[in-house]
Amino acid sequence: MTATTNKQATPSQAAMDLARQVGVSMFAVDTASKDTMGMKLLSCEPGRAVIQMTVKEMHLNGHKICHGGFIFTLADSTFAFACNSYNKVAVAAGCSIEFLKSGQLGDVLTCVGQEQALSGRHGIYDMKVTNQNGEVIAMFRGKSAQIQGTVIPE
Repeated sequence: MTATTNKQATPSQAAMDLARQVGVSMFAVDTASKDTMGMKLLSCEPGRAVIQMTVKEMHLNGHKICHGGFIFTLADSTFAFACNSYNKVAVAAGCSIEFLKSGQLGDVLTCVGQEQALSGRHGIYDMKVTNQNGEVIAMFRGKSAQIQGTVIPE
């Protein structure tokens, strides 16, 4: 088994194109992220994804701040796009999140997910959720496991 990290060479154009196609394909049928949560997929590259969401009234909890479950879902969705970007079906094997600041009504939350290590079928990915002012709202780390199948036909 060889391990790769996010310090590897720039991906080829073919790898970039494949990741983009995977992202478009997954997002088209991702009812939870797209329709329920109102997220926008900004980019999907090999081992990396960026998703954005505006905090709306429906996302607020009893303290009138963004419910942590919605912030978690934003990070988890970004994680899914980053770890499936190689067109090998990958699922979460575990994850954790640290909430650092509350999200407010009207905030535009952006989550950047980046592969930290990929070894065999397992990967480690970090997600950083920030608001429109660049303030860090949450940090999420996920472990992925590749299973059988591809996202789009090869």
